[in-house]
Amino acid sequence: MSKDIVLAFSGGLDTSFCVPYLKERGWAVHTVFADTGGVDAEERAYIEARAKELGVASHVTVDGGPAIWNGFVKPFVQAGEAYQGQYPLLVSDRYLIVDAAIARAKELGTKAIAHGCTGMGNDQVRFDLAVKALGDYQIVAPIREIQKEHTQTRAYEQAYLEERGFDVRAKQKSYTINENLLGVTLSGGEIDHWKTPGEGARGWCKPRAEWPSEKLTVTLGFEKGEAVSLNGEKLPGAKLLAKLNELFAPYGVGRGMYTGDTTIGLKGRIVYEAPGLISLLTAHRALEEAVLTKQQNRFKPEVARKWVEVVYEGFFHDPIKTDLEAFLTSSQGTVNGEVVLETSGAQVTAVEVRSPHILNAKGATYAQSADWGVEEAEGFIKLFGMSSTLWAEINR
Repeated sequence: MSKDIVLAFSGGLDTSFCVPYLKERGWAVHTVFADTGGVDAEERAYIEARAKELGVASHVTVDGGPAIWNGFVKPFVQAGEAYQGQYPLLVSDRYLIVDAAIARAKELGTKAIAHGCTGMGNDQVRFDLAVKALGDYQIVAPIREIQKEHTQTRAYEQAYLEERGFDVRAKQKSYTINENLLGVTLSGGEIDHWKTPGEGARGWCKPRAEWPSEKLTVTLGFEKGEAVSLNGEKLPGAKLLAKLNELFAPYGVGRGMYTGDTTIGLKGRIVYEAPGLISLLTAHRALEEAVLTKQQNRFKPEVARKWVEVVYEGFFHDPIKTDLEAFLTSSQGTVNGEVVLETSGAQVTAVEVRSPHILNAKGATYAQSADWGVEEAEGFIKLFGMSSTLWAEINR
């Protein structure tokens, strides 16, 4: 007798494999695609057609753009730190995908949730902990179930699908590709072996030979640390980020490679592309540096790194995240103004900052002029360096 199960579905190799695998074990598979902004209309149509081709009991597409902006982008940009100083947490849509899957499960009256995560990666931790935090659900993970018997899981999945008459896209044979509003991540193939990524390992960002010849200049407006306008036009967050992706990707902005220390202890190497998110981070940091105090600018990165660590490792619903966000929100009260960004390719630079909260001294400009004299400067230096100077005198 069939049992209902909700599968978080992307149309990729792993989740495509999950459908016949689950059906052959007696499940009626209901797929949910949480559209978190990384695909166009053609790709959405492909995903829906793929689900139908695989024979699912039902399929729904959920708009996850607003949720990913409010639930992740806003606090992430306000935090201002990447994981291990490099990776901009592009997989954080997983938590919004879980929300969509659970909402669908409630509609169907089932307590069974499935995902296509492997037993070798971080996503399984994010999915499982998010599901456990939101209710008492049965979690089924087909890729984890097969990996003990089949060490080359991608090859096995491909053969499994083809034997049942389902084609596998060429790019899915070489790489694991994830796209959402935040950007693109690519792994697999030569990337996993610390070799030069092939030409196929490219998402939105154009190669150097295709960069536009003219410089790109944009102006971002912020209110309390949240980007609210682009070139003077007020835009909802998700649409603003999508527009930044569209503007900066042709210049190759936001593309990088990194090797991370994963939650489960393995080294993970990926190619990532986040043109819009990197642009937002650059603008926000430039504004924040100008309006926060020295003590705020020194301490805040410690809170930000902890927030990033918590989100990266799957503790999206742990109360520590809310605690940290209370500090981040408090720190953003004067982060208001506009930042002008420029790029000619690869890197984006904040070239101008405008804000009524910039901490300018009325009578002094760094390295240019001051409204204090030589005695005051010498006295400050003497007292500020007293301990170090005494140590040097005593221990010569």
